[in-house]
Amino acid sequence: MTNAEPLRQSPHEPPPFGKLLRQWRDLRKRSQLDLALEASVSQRHLSFLESGRAQPSREMVLQLAEVLGVPLRERNLLMTAAGFAPIFQQRGLQNDEMKAVREALELMLRHHEPYPALVVNRQWDMVMSNGPAQRFTAMLGEPDALWRLVDPSGGRNVMRMTFHPHGMQPRLRNWAQVAPLLLSRLQREVAADPTHVALRQLLTDVCRFPGVPEHWQQQGWVLPMPPPIFPLEYDLGEHTIKVFSMVSTFGTALDITAEELRVETFFPADDFSREFFRMLSP
Repeated sequence: MTNAEPLRQSPHEPPPFGKLLRQWRDLRKRSQLDLALEASVSQRHLSFLESGRAQPSREMVLQLAEVLGVPLRERNLLMTAAGFAPIFQQRGLQNDEMKAVREALELMLRHHEPYPALVVNRQWDMVMSNGPAQRFTAMLGEPDALWRLVDPSGGRNVMRMTFHPHGMQPRLRNWAQVAPLLLSRLQREVAADPTHVALRQLLTDVCRFPGVPEHWQQQGWVLPMPPPIFPLEYDLGEHTIKVFSMVSTFGTALDITAEELRVETFFPADDFSREFFRMLSP
């Protein structure tokens, strides 16, 4: 598990701005001097901000948050702690202002056919999927019943589907190699965004699933010459489907929902898998 401590806050009021700033700076492993130079502020002033002896301007909060790579959701918290109103909205995908975002996602999913593609939020709940992804999931069982089994919360969490003993876990021939890599990826995401309670809980939950030994949480890559991309090998009985994935995000998102959405597109890793997905298409 990651050693990063979660950034804690009172349920009634945000922690002081200086404390939050220091926590984010420590998390990103930046010295005061390093941060001050990149943010074009004196180290003395930065020290005063962290100690509470000085209060930041609205522009300074945003500048420091940008340099530290603070997610938009947590930038709002920094703004509130400094005495300013939050500025980043969280619009639903069906909001009229999100039309371009929604259409871009639909276009990516459609154009990736006949291969599977998903849209997930920051805690890996599936938001959208294309036909191939839905048909592939249906090969494991009746989709609605399967999702209820692996994720009773109704969130249709992709990581829970992958790690659950009634989900993808028994279907993955290379489970012992793939699972530690996926855990490492999830641990890095938690470390990068320690205030995200749902993401941290997801990591805790999947580590408790049967078939996930505790030592996998500290296991690194053990092969001397790892391949450039490690595919997931799905057991379909007589045949094995090999796929790898790419993750895409919006590059200039200024909305919390848009920033937290990711498109995971799956590609065949061999000729048989490529032909399999073509045959799976109606």
